[in-house]
Amino acid sequence: MITVDGRQMDLHIENFENLEQLLVKVVEGDALQDRVVTDVYVNNEAFSEIYPHQAEDIESNAIESVEIKTMDSKEMAVNITRELYKVIRIMENGAKEVAELFRKADDSEGLDLFQDLLDVTRDFFGMVGVLRSEFNLDEHEILNNAVEELSNLFSEMVEVTENEDWILLSDLLEYEYIPAVVRWKNVVAKLREDLRDPN
Repeated sequence: MITVDGRQMDLHIENFENLEQLLVKVVEGDALQDRVVTDVYVNNEAFSEIYPHQAEDIESNAIESVEIKTMDSKEMAVNITRELYKVIRIMENGAKEVAELFRKADDSEGLDLFQDLLDVTRDFFGMVGVLRSEFNLDEHEILNNAVEELSNLFSEMVEVTENEDWILLSDLLEYEYIPAVVRWKNVVAKLREDLRDPN
């Protein structure tokens, strides 16, 4: 039995060679229009691929049931914007802490935390990238300007780090990076509004 969000599909497991074929067929159908798959259960056990095309290795004769859970794509986008708010707070607080450590000349601790901040910023750009590509936001001017500003600052901070100028890095974090990050709160609010009501 194959179900999507509790509705039984007019498909039969035995008509497929493996799980991947089955999932591809379901995704190609109308059942998932404007929806994103959030969970897949095979024989009542959660399934997620550990390596690419792992679903191909699960033969249909080993499958009794496949249950697919989805979420409306707009709802998913709004959830991503909620996560972005959390990440913005982490970036803001992290930058304050890094600047403080460098001002106290605690360079090694400051560098460790700064590396974490760079990683979080990269992840943030990754989440924004998903939003832009999945929800056609490439022409969103406010978003593009905010991405460009933060991206330029990111490059400048990396350059300053290479020169080991910790005071200049502290100034950049405090007077440019933090205000840029705080401005993202308005950008995310506007994104959420536009995603909820695209007209």
